[in-house]
Amino acid sequence: MILIAGVVGALAVVAVVKWRDASNRGGQKVAEPFRIAGNLYYVGANDVTSFLLTGREGHVLIDGGYPGTAPMIMASIAKLGFNITDVKVLLNSHAHFDHAGGLAALQRASGAELWISEGDADVVAAGGAGDPTLGAFRFISYIPLLRYPAPRIDHRFKDGATIRVGSVELTAHITPGHTPGCTSWSFPVRDGDRNLLAVHICSLTLPPCVSPRIRADFERSFAVLRSLPADIFITSHAREFGRWRKFTERAKARNPADPFIDRAGYLSYISRGEERLNEALVEQQRHPSTLLSTLCKAIL
Repeated sequence: MILIAGVVGALAVVAVVKWRDASNRGGQKVAEPFRIAGNLYYVGANDVTSFLLTGREGHVLIDGGYPGTAPMIMASIAKLGFNITDVKVLLNSHAHFDHAGGLAALQRASGAELWISEGDADVVAAGGAGDPTLGAFRFISYIPLLRYPAPRIDHRFKDGATIRVGSVELTAHITPGHTPGCTSWSFPVRDGDRNLLAVHICSLTLPPCVSPRIRADFERSFAVLRSLPADIFITSHAREFGRWRKFTERAKARNPADPFIDRAGYLSYISRGEERLNEALVEQQRHPSTLLSTLCKAIL
């Protein structure tokens, strides 16, 4: 067990360092900010997403990207003609480095209150330390190199919570699996004479090891997401909802919001997540003696 822990620890450090370095070159490149529909705007990087919901009484910002993404987000907000100090609420999809890393900087710049789900709050408050998705190897998350600046958490919420800033209203749907407190957000968007429902899906990416609990979490999350009558769907990574393709299609559309009205894409994205889960379960049963399976048994 000690040998396995050492191997996993070393591999995890190398993998995360490479992941973070690659993200600086890839997922954090500057992207053009734009209006998706109504009062919903894209203000994230080229892959790590962030979304702004604007209102007369103040704005709501979803996700903070990596620590290095925060300046890009603020620049995008300013480019659209809005002020970071008018952001009154910060929300988060989940506690991982690439979505919570910039929250502290954005909080300092805006003065906004941060709302985090109960399932992810302790990890966010610790700057990523104590991540339960690592199971028995949670100690890896305490390595300083793998942590992010810890923000101040003002509110912790449960499934079904409603967050309001004036006329802006969002509902929290806890969709666990990727993390225990993974939060998907639904909110109405009025675009001209159309009343649309937008859904921000937290993440349907599987962890390396799928335990019976994680399987049950994902299955519940798939059911919850399918029950939402989403017109517009957005995600924590831009490639997953087709940001670039839909952005370029805006120029040819009768209404710039039309490419983002994509119920079929929403359901397809959920189905792909379900397929990946089933494939992973089959693989674990088919090859129970592989190194990964052995490590997963040790973790779980």
